[in-house]
This record gives sequence, C-alpha cells and structure tokens, in this order.
Amino acid sequence: MRVLVVEDHVNIALPLKKALVNEGFVVDVAHDGVSGQWLATENPYDVIVLDIMLPGRNGYDVLRNLRELQIWTPVLMLTAKDGEYDQTDAFDLGADDYLSKPFSFIVLVARLRALMRRGAPERPSALEAGSLVLDPAKHLVTHGGEPIALTAREFAVLQFLMRHTGDVVSKAEILDNVWDASYDGGENIVEVYVGHLRKKIDVPFGVESLETVRGRGYRLHAVDR
Repeated sequence: MRVLVVEDHVNIALPLKKALVNEGFVVDVAHDGVSGQWLATENPYDVIVLDIMLPGRNGYDVLRNLRELQIWTPVLMLTAKDGEYDQTDAFDLGADDYLSKPFSFIVLVARLRALMRRGAPERPSALEAGSLVLDPAKHLVTHGGEPIALTAREFAVLQFLMRHTGDVVSKAEILDNVWDASYDGGENIVEVYVGHLRKKIDVPFGVESLETVRGRGYRLHAVDR
C-alpha cells in the first residue's frame, strides 16, 4: 500500500509519515505542489494525501492537473480550511475525500483504507444528464456541444440538480445547498431560478428536462437532444 503525502509543514508531514509506516504503508513525502505533482505522475500510488495550501503550486491546481492527465489515484484533501465552499471546490475538481486539520489519525487511516478498497476507476469530474454537460472545473455548461451562458447562481442550482439527476429535490434542499446561511428570504427564490434555467437549458433546445413535481420540488431528467 503506497501513499504519497504532499504537505509543506514538516511538523505534520514527518510524524504522519512515521505513523503511516507503522501501520504498514509505504510512504513518500513532498513538501510543495510542484514536486508533489511530479511524484504523483511518475509513480503508482494507491492513494494521495494532498494539502490545499502549498508553496509552488496549490493543492487545487495539483488535483486539477492530475485529473486532466487522467491520473485517477484516489485523493484525500487535507487542509486547515473547513469551509463548505472549500470542500465543494475539492470535490468538483475530482477529490475523493476531505479532512480538516486538526484531524484524528485513526479517522485518517480508516479513510485511506476505504479509498484504497475503492481503487482508482476513471471518474471524470464533468456531470452529464443526457445531452446536458456541466464541467465544474471549467465552469462550463453545454447542451449537445453548444455552450450555455449561466450566471453563477444559475450554475450552482443546475449543478445541484445534476448531482441528483432523476431524483426529486425540494426547494428547501436546493436553498440549503446553493444559498448561504445569511440568506433570509423565502423559498420562492428557487422558483425564480428554476424558471431562468428552463429558459436556457430547455426552451432553446425544444426539450423538457426540468420537471416540477407538485408539492415536492423539482426533478431533472436526462434528455437527449
């Protein structure tokens, strides 16, 4: 079981390496993003522990570059940040798990073992629902290859719906996942943005992918053009 740890703080990286070795892992360590990315492209690893705040190249860029190179090694992002948007960014770029500092070593090992059992199947970060494709990393939406211009909020609503393609999601669920805690308006704002999306992803293409489920919420269908 070979692990790459990319962590710039020596007081974290070295004890982590020692502890993982004691658990039976073979561990390589890099202290900056450039060397970490090089090691990840040159060696086969079962899992990568990747800090976000790194010198030379941050963890987001390292992860993005690895996925663009079609290196699908499971990645656990490790960072002092704990904001929900940081987690979302990591998952959008193709991360497999996320752990905030300070962390429990027992939990870290358990998550690494789980990622190793899962393996490294190809899993592009773009979301697809029929002819509709959303690429979070590039912030791009296309329908049958034709680009669709969305506002940041429209993009976020569509992204949430596409993560749940075929499922009914309520207004409350959309509100909780797309608007931040400071929003104090009503749920009707969701209707407004669903209406905006219909005008952009359905009407121009003569399809009806975004369904209103009366009394329950909305469901996005995978519809081919």
